[in-house]
Amino acid sequence: MAFDVQGHRGARGLAPENTLAGFTRALAIGVTTLEMDVAVTADGTVVLSHDPALNPDLTRGPDGQFIDAPGAPIRALTLEQLRRYDVGRIRPGSRYAALYPEQVPVDGERIPTLAEVVALTRRLGADTVRFNIETKIFPDRPHLTVPPDEMAERLAAVIERAGMAGRVIVQSFDWRTLKWFQVHRPDVALAWLTSAHGGADTVSPRRGRSSGWLAGHDPAAHGGSIPRTVHAAGGRIWSPDHRSLAEAEVAEARALGLVVIPWTVNDPAVMDRLIAWGVDGIITDYPDRLRTVMARRGMDLPAPVPSAR
Repeated sequence: MAFDVQGHRGARGLAPENTLAGFTRALAIGVTTLEMDVAVTADGTVVLSHDPALNPDLTRGPDGQFIDAPGAPIRALTLEQLRRYDVGRIRPGSRYAALYPEQVPVDGERIPTLAEVVALTRRLGADTVRFNIETKIFPDRPHLTVPPDEMAERLAAVIERAGMAGRVIVQSFDWRTLKWFQVHRPDVALAWLTSAHGGADTVSPRRGRSSGWLAGHDPAAHGGSIPRTVHAAGGRIWSPDHRSLAEAEVAEARALGLVVIPWTVNDPAVMDRLIAWGVDGIITDYPDRLRTVMARRGMDLPAPVPSAR
């Protein structure tokens, strides 16, 4: 299997995240997979957004000004209402902007639908690129999104209409949507996202109970091993936070037959170390950096899409 070069939210380090411009940039660089996040609007449309509510560091209103505070949840807005907002640049001077100084703004970018992203790849002739689609739901904040079954059903419907089940991975930190796909759409590949890092920890117990993110699965029943927990859940692809990932865990996962694709890796030295450990792919904001590391190692590179340039 070819090493999986996944452009995180398109190519967040270089172009506006989760936008048609960002995915076009990733395709022009050359990736195997476009990674993205989905939400569902008030009128049931599957759109791309990492945040459940409009992010004031990314969102400008019809007046051209950045919104002052987190906006309404996407689940409360229709697609027509979402179209009024521009998400083509990061707020200047923000901490977010400092994290991605190489990102080139593209004013006028709107939050796209998932169907529009699929149409973009077809228009550009990117007929082999895959889609890694994260369901953004939160067991600790259920009011922010539609329920997990509804999100899974609506996502599955888009996948079905597009005839792209063979090119899709559905991933989630909240494993409830993965359970839905296991039952209702076993033909769709799934990736089990985990984080054991700081405030973003989704695997550690809370108040003596197993994590609510894992849909009833408990690492304690598997000696505390996250790879074994993923395997017991029926997982075939594990996507851990690289910051807390150990070489021994990669070896354990591979021994269990798991594909290992860490996120979100932007340091070339870390990319090189993870490749040496035997990971099967990397999710990155900078697919150009990953390609440089791979080229240095003599690895095969995914072809850029000429029409995306």
